[in-house]
Amino acid sequence: MIELSAHTGGTIVPVHAQPGARRNGILGERAGSLRVAVTAAPERGRANAAIAEFLAESLGCRPSQVGILSGEASRQKRFLVAGIAPEDLRRRLAPLIPGSDPGPTLPPS
Repeated sequence: MIELSAHTGGTIVPVHAQPGARRNGILGERAGSLRVAVTAAPERGRANAAIAEFLAESLGCRPSQVGILSGEASRQKRFLVAGIAPEDLRRRLAPLIPGSDPGPTLPPS
């Protein structure tokens, strides 16, 4: 499970980055972090900008709402998604994560 943290400005999302991938995508979860692949190279902040843009697009929010908090030069990063509570963000992420549990199902009647 991805360890989302409440922040006064929104929600902190831990990200395990995979720059230089064949295509942009959410690959799943790794050690409590969201695994995100981007085609951008890890140089001069290009991959960080691509991850922020991809997250904004995937989560249905404005690009200005997503910014990096820490981990600029590391694969382990923390992004702030402004104006969205952790519960709402978790609901937005659930359908995007491959193999995630969609929640409880009702027994057949």
